[in-house]
Amino acid sequence: MIFSFIKQFKKKGVLGINARNGNYLFKYNQRRYFPLVDDKIKTKNLAQEHGIAVPELYGIIEYNSQLSKLAHLLAPYHQFVIKPAQGAGGDGIIVITGKFKEYFRRSNGSLISLDELQYHISCILSGNYSLGSHPDKAMIEYCIQADPVFEHICYQGVPDIRIIVLKGYPVMAMLRLPTRSSDGKANLHQGAIGVGIDLADGITHEGVWHDKIIDIHPDTLQPVANKRVPHWQKCLLLAAQCYEMTHLGYLGVDLILDREQGPLMIELNARPGLNIQLANHCGLEHKYKLIEQQTEKRTALERVIFSQEHLI
Repeated sequence: MIFSFIKQFKKKGVLGINARNGNYLFKYNQRRYFPLVDDKIKTKNLAQEHGIAVPELYGIIEYNSQLSKLAHLLAPYHQFVIKPAQGAGGDGIIVITGKFKEYFRRSNGSLISLDELQYHISCILSGNYSLGSHPDKAMIEYCIQADPVFEHICYQGVPDIRIIVLKGYPVMAMLRLPTRSSDGKANLHQGAIGVGIDLADGITHEGVWHDKIIDIHPDTLQPVANKRVPHWQKCLLLAAQCYEMTHLGYLGVDLILDREQGPLMIELNARPGLNIQLANHCGLEHKYKLIEQQTEKRTALERVIFSQEHLI
């Protein structure tokens, strides 16, 4: 179980949630900047202003009165994603990968009607999936065409990459792989696999699934280690640039690799979880202390190079 992992890694500087909050989250993240990352629409607009690649936004639904025009809004697109602007953990996200007659095909192969999409969006607007259950907005955006490099170690959904950034320095990274038990979502709490990534070269290690160390994907039965993440330097640079963009010193940056567009930033998290330590079999605290010792002002690229040289 997870507590046995924590005990095993204690000497390696494993960070607990209280230490994360007191020593890093509250220290480096001013609350006034939280809305920039808690609201995905604000995050996307900010990223575009700073030249950071994000999925294209097709439309925003703010009021139930707009639902009567949903069919017209969706007409040009056979593939798209509907998500709550203030959602968390992947809840409330619907991925549409095609159409069949008057129905839409979801990423898991099931069909959903326009009426059902309208009802789902209405639930989003009511705050069913938002932080604090506050009224929300629904985003409709480009559906990622996943880079095929991970297709043999991914079940149905699209894998993503989480990179932890402290003071603009990439510290630790993992690949999150959807499974049957996660219903095709790249969410560790729902049953996805967390696979550690070497900062220096972007090569994957073993994975953690339901708090167990594994070396093969439980559904595809393919090895998860020794896979090289494409565009790795660009991934790290995008993550590092999010520091200047948000003014938040402690961030989780989530990226997806699109087969045509390369790395796209899909979400930022001002309260990133700690399971990334299990995926990498290594603690965060020693790495954080080394970064806090750095007083030299560095560019995003220089910070990436420092991390690759000193945080491996």
